[in-house]
Amino acid sequence: MTELIIYAVLFLLLIGHTLLAGKMYKAVHENNRLSVQEKNDWKLKALLFPVYYWGRYKRQVL
Repeated sequence: MTELIIYAVLFLLLIGHTLLAGKMYKAVHENNRLSVQEKNDWKLKALLFPVYYWGRYKRQVL
């Protein structure tokens, strides 16, 4: 039973990570003020640590 709970928590974390990365990826892609290089940098960061970089992106770019 413990194993099932652990897998459920990991699954929820993975889904949350994926949804936030997708949200940041879309926001970066739609930002016309960024160069292609800056967009690529932010998109890569969104795939690695979306929670951390979403806050930095909001403060720095917007």
